[in-house]
Amino acid sequence: MGTSAPLTVEQGVARLASIAGPAYVAVRDDASQTVVVAPADAPQIADVLRFANANGLTVMPSGGGTKPGWGNAGAPDIELKLNRLCEIREHAWQDMTCTVEAGCTWAAMQNQLRGHGQMVALDPLWPGRATVGGIVATNDSGAFRLKYGSLRDLIIGMTMVLADGTIARSGGKVVKNVAGYDIHKLMTGSFGTLGVITEVNFRLHPIEEHGRTWTASARGDSSCAEQFREPLRALMDSQIVLSCVQMRVSGRECSMDVRVAGLPECFDEYAARIKDVFSKFDLRESTEGAWAARQELFERKDALILKLSVLPDEICPLSAELRQWRSESTEISIVAQATGLMMVSMTSAPETAVALLNHLRERLGPSGSSAVVLCVPDQLRGKIDVWGPDAGTLPLMREIKRQFDPNRILNPGRFVGNI
Repeated sequence: MGTSAPLTVEQGVARLASIAGPAYVAVRDDASQTVVVAPADAPQIADVLRFANANGLTVMPSGGGTKPGWGNAGAPDIELKLNRLCEIREHAWQDMTCTVEAGCTWAAMQNQLRGHGQMVALDPLWPGRATVGGIVATNDSGAFRLKYGSLRDLIIGMTMVLADGTIARSGGKVVKNVAGYDIHKLMTGSFGTLGVITEVNFRLHPIEEHGRTWTASARGDSSCAEQFREPLRALMDSQIVLSCVQMRVSGRECSMDVRVAGLPECFDEYAARIKDVFSKFDLRESTEGAWAARQELFERKDALILKLSVLPDEICPLSAELRQWRSESTEISIVAQATGLMMVSMTSAPETAVALLNHLRERLGPSGSSAVVLCVPDQLRGKIDVWGPDAGTLPLMREIKRQFDPNRILNPGRFVGNI
């Protein structure tokens, strides 16, 4: 089972089979010899982690397998599959809360909640395959974040298993809860390095039954992205309750998508006000397919995918600056949310990609912004730091890791600073 413990693979398989059952244990047929185990519940996960902790075995929790390349690469001794934890444990539709197991796919959860006209107001990548636990662990969110807040704002409680096998609970099942520490906020975005998420309690919102999307477009050189800066400010300062706003940049075209939900009789007024904001642009009504643009960036397997976190007012000038890097051999596409989260896809020679990444980190660092690599082409794998320079919080993060996982068995090295 790897080099971190004297156990043989056969001994490890036998012990894990005694916990989860022989049908739910297998060995990967590759050089890693990783043992894959699929426990049925939190107590079995606790037993697996106690076994791993006692024998110095590394563990990687996994869900739908949609984001294996996010973060630093690793070769765990044990892969902890959570696909058997796939139920909605409780749906208190009167209180607008629900409790969902970590292995449930996002789409399956939303489909069941839709029966009561409710949803978890988040639009993550690959909802048909991505699981609740994986989405929370990677802190994935989309354009809905503008109206409903981040994933941390939607989670009101969590059950997790710590590295020593302790089953811990944080928060509760009601929206207004001040009991204990918000450990669930610490777990969100921790990439499975602090504990294994088994259940998540969400606050719910009504489904947006009626919504329309408008797209303003412009074509031209790099300056066309900058032309959206003032209209975006005006739009955000307007009294329109916006569901989603995103900028798309591809080739010579720049577009801004605006989605509004409300009563059907109000849409004509919304359309008139949005047309007034984008009076200098070509404005048309679009389909819901416009909001799949962020996911479409990942379809190019040879592209470097960056996630930039910037101030909202920097979206347009930074997009214009990125377009200046385009050439016959370099293609750049951008999908930027109005909250300041930008996805950048770049297909180029390796040295050009490295130069752009270094430039962005030097440019964004002083303002507290960041550039994180989500997908790395094969020719750059292992040659770039996916997380970027330390922003001064690394000592604190390392101490938190030490407190939660002193033996470093949970996804060691995957997070910032090789935590």
